[in-house]
Amino acid sequence: MRKLTGWQVAVLVVAAVLMGGVGAAGGWGTYTNAVTEFHRQATAAGVVAAGEGLTLILALVMLLRTMLGQSSPAVVRFGMWLAPVSAACIGVTIAETAREAAVYAVTPLAMSGAAEGLGFVARSVVVYTSGVDAETMRRNADTARQIAYHGAVADGHPGRLKKWHAQRRYWQLARHVGVGDAELGAGLVDVQRTRVKDGADARLAKMYGAAPAPAVEDARARPTPVTPADALRELFAEMHPADAIRLGRDAHPDMRPADLAEVLTQNGLPVTAVQVALVLSERPPEYELHRDDAPAHQQVTALPPVNLQGAVEEAASALGSDPKPRAIVEHIERHRRIVVDEAYVRTALSRLARRAAPPADAPVKRDEGNGGYA
Repeated sequence: MRKLTGWQVAVLVVAAVLMGGVGAAGGWGTYTNAVTEFHRQATAAGVVAAGEGLTLILALVMLLRTMLGQSSPAVVRFGMWLAPVSAACIGVTIAETAREAAVYAVTPLAMSGAAEGLGFVARSVVVYTSGVDAETMRRNADTARQIAYHGAVADGHPGRLKKWHAQRRYWQLARHVGVGDAELGAGLVDVQRTRVKDGADARLAKMYGAAPAPAVEDARARPTPVTPADALRELFAEMHPADAIRLGRDAHPDMRPADLAEVLTQNGLPVTAVQVALVLSERPPEYELHRDDAPAHQQVTALPPVNLQGAVEEAASALGSDPKPRAIVEHIERHRRIVVDEAYVRTALSRLARRAAPPADAPVKRDEGNGGYA
């Protein structure tokens, strides 16, 4: 926040006093003109209050709003223009000759102009000390809002005439963006100054046969390195969630919905296994079973997927107690379409037997009937 220097404060005080003096003189002139025409002091005071007084009130409102860092309402801004005109119209109506009409119309402008000048000076002081121009921000925000609205109408409104009008309207509003923004103006001046300096350096180097100095790369303009994880998260953020799920399935076609949901969540797309399954519409394949002892058109689901060890255990359970390895091989080939040799079957059966056997340190159960141990 900047502070006013001593001489700046002195100049502002002198300017405010002069403006106040000019405004008071204008108000006194209007008062005497009204007294001359109406011959009543109360009526003359009312005329001054309706014209210059209203302008003064609106200027004070704008001054207080500006000191609070707020923009002035539309009625205040409109009144600052309407009040001087109304005061001039009053002077014209009470005049008896054209010469008096000209004098009476110009006299109220002194106080009206002084009120507006004081409001503008106060706004300038606030902008200088705080660096925030609430009025300019309000005007630019309103312009940006109108551009966004008319742009949306021009892109998607069903009426052709509305689209035509909106398209021309937002092009007209585009020229008002940034008007009065001192910070934007300073930035543009810096950009233009840099370009002019670089152009002059290149021309002088070409003229005198020297190579131009290499441009210093701005660290702020250097692109930030992006990791693959960040790039993937950005890609998922721009995509529709259903398309991202299908993209994940294309990359991992054999992955279950729960595992695929976990992978997508780790990469910035929080989804559940149910959502993945719904998007992919996964259902277990169904087959028609034609049997003499089964109802007609009965449908059964596909066999659950198992590994090779599980297929051996399943065949051993289906064939009964102590099946032959050869029978298990034929059963797996017939029902699972998997080719396995008898050596692997023996190994898988030995693993199954070790899992089924009780541990060596298990307590021996006592046979109470025989009085010994089983």
